[in-house]
Amino acid sequence: MDPVRNPFAPGAGTPPPELAGRQAILDRAETTLLRISRGRPSKSFLLIGLRGVGKTVLLVRILKLAEKAGFKTLMVEAHEDKSLPELLLLPLRQVLLALDQLGALNEKVKRGLRVLRGFASAIKVKYGEVEIGLGIDPERGVADSGDIESDLPDLLVAVAEAASARRTSVALLIDELQYLSEKELSALIMGVHRIAQRELPLVLIGAGLPQLVGNTGRSKSYAERLFDFPEVGPLNAKDALVALVEPIAREGERIAKGAVDLIVKATLGYPYFLQEWGYHCWNAADKSPISGKDVDRATPTIVANLDASFFRVRFDRLTPAEKRYLRAMAQLGPGPHRSGDIAEQLGAQVRSVAPLRSGLIRKGMIYSPAHGDTAFTVPLFDQFLRRQMPELKPA
Repeated sequence: MDPVRNPFAPGAGTPPPELAGRQAILDRAETTLLRISRGRPSKSFLLIGLRGVGKTVLLVRILKLAEKAGFKTLMVEAHEDKSLPELLLLPLRQVLLALDQLGALNEKVKRGLRVLRGFASAIKVKYGEVEIGLGIDPERGVADSGDIESDLPDLLVAVAEAASARRTSVALLIDELQYLSEKELSALIMGVHRIAQRELPLVLIGAGLPQLVGNTGRSKSYAERLFDFPEVGPLNAKDALVALVEPIAREGERIAKGAVDLIVKATLGYPYFLQEWGYHCWNAADKSPISGKDVDRATPTIVANLDASFFRVRFDRLTPAEKRYLRAMAQLGPGPHRSGDIAEQLGAQVRSVAPLRSGLIRKGMIYSPAHGDTAFTVPLFDQFLRRQMPELKPA
């Protein structure tokens, strides 16, 4: 069928044509935002899920809800090569400058800018040149020690107080939170805690891989009471059907029930994979309705495309030893698997491969759903590894 009219557009964070099965999370987010905007307390929350479930898509949708509710917003993505202070500095500057322009001179807003200036100076000393272009003197003794666990909470409180003085609210959205260091995560939690204690209008909405829950608990024991952790998982059969059928129907075309069943079985209901199959099956079909034969014809192309992009970019970050560890996991199936069983596949002791496991968790490739268990953070990665490394060869 006409590829120009293809409703599917798989990509990193690309909004799907039908955001099926996520309304409960969006309703929850909207309630949180509206409560905070009206001066009522509400928990910040962190979306938890594997790769390809649409966490980033949800964050972008929540960002739009916050903007609609009148929030000043900032959204950043954590990663391994940049510190949290460096990520937040310029977006917080934009928020404070926007608050400064809302009306007449306000001391709380000016103080927020001075605190940011002191924070930036401390960051410059610790991390190198960070230019923010604020021609004002810093607020001495506040958020300028160079210790993130002391400074970041002070800065966030100053921003929230500035927003309160302007009778508005701030939404801070952070993706890929699992990449924060222990001290960075601790500082962020402490800041949210202090804001909650003072009933200030700033909310944190984040997203990360499943290990984020354990990371927050280890960082601060009160984190489980400070945040909610909505799980974002694969779509059930009903919602997966809607995600495929509705976009096609809006184009005046159809997909056969048998074709839907084949796609849902192949993708296990993971939203990113549903988009890939939907996109390629549309292009493979000569006419409507898309049939099971169209799915069979498109599947080799889809698998090759995923192997060359979605899976490959993660595989290429691994050392040979890490690849072998994951291949041993794949030998056992999708998982989760006991650490002892993986070590047995490798012909090694659990202790000797523990550093490999820890490194793979830090890279976001695996996580521990329960003590002693290990699972992939990337759905269908076990199948890719078996295609890429047909045999688990001796070390």
